[in-house]
Amino acid sequence: MDSWKLTYCEWKQEKAGHQEALCTLGNGYMAVRGTGPEAKSDSIHYPGVYLAGGYNKLETEVESRMVENEDLVNWPNWLPLTFKVEDGEWFELGTVNILEFKKEISMQDGFLYRRIEFEDKEKRRTRLEERRILSMENKHVGAIEWKITPLNWEGEVTLKSFLDGGVRNEGVERYKKLNSLHLEVRKKGVAQENIVYLECQTNQSEIVMGQASKVDVYENRLLCSHSRITFQQEKLIGQEVRFKCSRLKTYTVEKVCVFYTSKDHAISSPIDAANKLVRRLPRFSALFAKHQLKWKELWFQFDLSMQSMSAENMALRLHIFHLLQTACHNTIGLDTSVPARGLHGEAYRGHIFWDELFIFPFYYLRMPELSRSLLMYRYRRLSEAKQLAKEEGYEGAMYPWQSGSDGSEEGQKLHLNPNSGNWVPDNTSLQRHINGAIVYNVVKYYEATHDHEFMHYYGVEIIFEICKFWVSAVRLCSESKKYELCHIVGPDEFHTKYPDKDEAGLHNNAYTNFLASWSIKKALSFFEAQSETKQGELLEELDLTHDDLSLWERVASNLLIPFQGEGIISQFSGYEDLEDFPFEKYIRKYGNIQRLDRILEAEGDDINKYKVNKQADVLMLFYLFSAEELNEQFSYMGYDFKSEWIPKNIHYYLEQTTNGSSLSRVAHSWVMARLDRVKSWRLFQEALASDLMDTQGGTTSEGIHLGAMAGTVDIVQRCFVGIEIRRYVLWFNPLLPKELGTLIFRIRYRGHMLKVKVDHQCLWVEVERSWIGNGKIGFQDQVYEFRQGDSFEFGLCAQRPVMH
Repeated sequence: MDSWKLTYCEWKQEKAGHQEALCTLGNGYMAVRGTGPEAKSDSIHYPGVYLAGGYNKLETEVESRMVENEDLVNWPNWLPLTFKVEDGEWFELGTVNILEFKKEISMQDGFLYRRIEFEDKEKRRTRLEERRILSMENKHVGAIEWKITPLNWEGEVTLKSFLDGGVRNEGVERYKKLNSLHLEVRKKGVAQENIVYLECQTNQSEIVMGQASKVDVYENRLLCSHSRITFQQEKLIGQEVRFKCSRLKTYTVEKVCVFYTSKDHAISSPIDAANKLVRRLPRFSALFAKHQLKWKELWFQFDLSMQSMSAENMALRLHIFHLLQTACHNTIGLDTSVPARGLHGEAYRGHIFWDELFIFPFYYLRMPELSRSLLMYRYRRLSEAKQLAKEEGYEGAMYPWQSGSDGSEEGQKLHLNPNSGNWVPDNTSLQRHINGAIVYNVVKYYEATHDHEFMHYYGVEIIFEICKFWVSAVRLCSESKKYELCHIVGPDEFHTKYPDKDEAGLHNNAYTNFLASWSIKKALSFFEAQSETKQGELLEELDLTHDDLSLWERVASNLLIPFQGEGIISQFSGYEDLEDFPFEKYIRKYGNIQRLDRILEAEGDDINKYKVNKQADVLMLFYLFSAEELNEQFSYMGYDFKSEWIPKNIHYYLEQTTNGSSLSRVAHSWVMARLDRVKSWRLFQEALASDLMDTQGGTTSEGIHLGAMAGTVDIVQRCFVGIEIRRYVLWFNPLLPKELGTLIFRIRYRGHMLKVKVDHQCLWVEVERSWIGNGKIGFQDQVYEFRQGDSFEFGLCAQRPVMH
C-alpha cells in the first residue's frame, strides 16, 4: 500500500457520497467535493463548493414556529464538464458500461486523479483521465485537466462546460425540509471567446462571489481546431466546444476557474478580479507544478511518518491532508475558524464547536501563526459573547455552543429525529463548557509560543471576560457551602435535563465545573505574574477590583465536583440515581446503538432516565490534564483526589458509553494509553477508521469529522510520544504501543524547529532551526538547554542523553 494515496478501484453508486467527501479538495480558503465534473446533484452525487466563513441565514416554519438557521453556503458549482460523441448521450458514470475505474487522492501532491475506461450504448470505447487541483499556491484558483482517448472510434466530440448558480444546500437529508436557497445570481456573461463568468450574492449576508472560467482543448501541445457556442439559462452560463477526434489520439481539455468574494482584500469587485486573473493564468501543467511545490513545503512541516505501517500511516496522512485543506497558510488573516465537519459537507451547518479543543494542538505545534489567526475568530466575537451573557443575566462573555458568522448562538431549538420523524426540543446549546475550551486553547497556544503580544492585546481579555461569566453564573449552596453551576449540559449530550422534569439543563457537570475552576485559577496566575503597574491597567480596562479577584479565588477554590463515593466522579449531580441501562438487550435488538437517544425517543422512552453516555465527558478531564495537573487542581478545589482513582473512573464510564460521538474513541484511546496499551491501540485504530470506513452511521458523506481526525494525530504526537509543556520546558515521555514502529515528525516550539524521531529504544531530538535564543527540553526529570544545531539522543531505559 502506498501511504500517500487513497485509492478506489471500483465504482459503487451506494458509496459515491462517502468517496466524494473523502476526495474533497481544499486550500484553506475554499473546498470542492470530489464529485465527478460530469455528475449532477441527485440521490447518488452531491457536488458542493464551500467558502471558509461563507455563511447565510434563512428562516423556516417548523411546528408552527419560525426557526432561523445559518448555513455554510453551497456556492456555485464550477466543476461541470462533460462530453458526447456525435449525437450520443452526454457522458455520465451511470449511463455507460464501466470497464476500468480508478479514483485516487494523491496526498503528497494534493490532487484528485481519475481513470475511467467505458463503453457507451453504441459500443464506442473511451479512456478518460482526470487531474484536479484547488491551488495551494493561489487560493483563488481551481483547475481540471481531462485527457480523452478514443479507443475504437473517431468523430466529432461536443464538450460542455458551465458555471451553475442554481445550487441549494441539500447535502443533508434531515435538513431538506428547511429553506435552502441561499444564492441569487446577479450577472453572467462572456469575458472573451473562451471565458465565461457568473456573479452571485447570498440573500441575507450579502456576500458576493464572482467566478470566471476558461476552457480550451489541445492536441499534443497545440490548441485543437474547434468551434464554440455560448449558452445561458436563468442561473447558469457555459459553452459547448466541438472538435474532431481520431482513434487512439489523446486530446487534452483544460478548465481553469477563478473565484473571488466581497470578503477578499485588494480588489475592486469580485467579478473584475476573477476575470482579470483568469486571463493571466498559464496552462494546467504550470499551475500544477506550483501547487506541488506548496504541498511539498506543507508536508515538510506537517508530515508524521510511521515507518513500516503503511495502512495506519495512510489513514493518518489522510487526516493531516484534510486538516490542511480546511485550514492552512491560506487561512491566516481570514475571519474564520475550523468547522467541526471541515469544508467537506453541510452537516452541523458548517458551524464552529468545541472541536477546536482537539484540532488546535495540531496547528500550534507546527504553524502557530495559523493558530493565532484562528483564535482571533473568537476575539472578534467577544462583544457578541458579552451580549449573550447579558441576555441570560450574566456578566462577562458567554460564547455560544455553535458559532457561525457573527458569534450568535446558532444551536438549533428543534432537532429532527430521523428514526421517528419527530421534531424534538434541542437543549444542547446549554453546553457552557465551550467557554472553558476557549480558555484552554488560549493558554496552550501561549505555552507553546510565548506570544506575549497576542496575550497582551487579545488573550488576557478573552480569558478574563469568560471568567467574569463563570463567577456570575455560580450560586452558593447553603448546605455544602460550595459554589454550583446549574442548568448546563456537558459534552455527553444524551443528558440535557433531569428525568420527568420540564426544566432544561443539569447541575454541576463535573467536566464543566472543573474547567471553570481551572480557567479562573489560570486567570489569577496571569494577573499575579504582571507588574503592579500592569495589574492596575488590567483592572481598569476590564472593570474589575481587587475585591472581585478575591471573589474569583473563593469561587475557583470552592466549586462543587460531585463524587459518588469510592473515588468515582459523578458526571453531574444526581447521575448516580439514574437507572442502569440494559445494554445487551438493545445491542441484540438494534446492533448499532451509537445514537441511542434517537432510538429511545422513537420508542417513546427518555434517555435522560439512564446511566448511558454518548461520550463520557468525565473522561475528558483525563484527556486534557495529566495526573499531576489533576491532583494539583483538585487539591486547590478542596478535594483529596488520588491518582489511583483514575483507572476506576475510566472503566466505570467506558462501560456506559455508546461512542455516539466521533470524538469518543480519540479520548478513550488517549486515557487508556498508559493503562491498557492493547486496548488503547485498538481504539486508536477505530478512530483512524471512523471516516475512512464510515463507521459513524454513514454520516461521512455529509462531511468529515475534523476533530476526530486531528485527535488521531494528537494521540501519536502528544500521547504516545508524551509531549507536554510544563513551566517553560518541552517535556518528552515516550511510551509507544508495541505495534508502532519508528515515528518521525517536526514541531515548532517557541521559535524553534525540532525534528523528533522515536522508536522503542531511543528518542532523538534535533534542533533544525532557531529564530530566537536558547530553549529547554526535558526528559526523565532532567532539563536540557539547547540552541540551533544541537541534537540529543535519549535511551528510553537510560538516564542520560548523548548530546551531539
